[in-house]
Amino acid sequence: MATFANNSKALFDYEILERFTLGLELLGLEVKSIKEGKMNLRGAFVAIRGNEAYLVSAEIPPYQPKNAPQDYDATRARRLLLTKDEVEKLRGAEQTKGLTIVPISVYNKGRFLKLDIAIARGKKKFDKRQAIKKRDVERDLKRTL
Repeated sequence: MATFANNSKALFDYEILERFTLGLELLGLEVKSIKEGKMNLRGAFVAIRGNEAYLVSAEIPPYQPKNAPQDYDATRARRLLLTKDEVEKLRGAEQTKGLTIVPISVYNKGRFLKLDIAIARGKKKFDKRQAIKKRDVERDLKRTL
């Protein structure tokens, strides 16, 4: 199981409350590009429109830029493959004040690409400073050992 893209900024900026694993609806050239590790999840989020969920503003550049279609949009909204119950749960979280839905990582499971998303709450500046301090202390401990 190889990981192709991570959103480490999301783990730093948000407190993860609940995770979901789901599929993505992609074009063939996007799959090849993701498998090369060209996907960027920074700044991406999940939006619920109607009865479907979409991954918005995730950048997937074309696999071969010269062979890509003229109208290809690297940041288009991509449909997520979820059950109705999961969509309703995400809709409730999206409408709750202070909660957002962020993508965490993209990886393969067999021959399929999977996306991990999370319902998250934004961290305060104090919490972010604590995380930095904790990371520095752990790094110093590893160095001394």
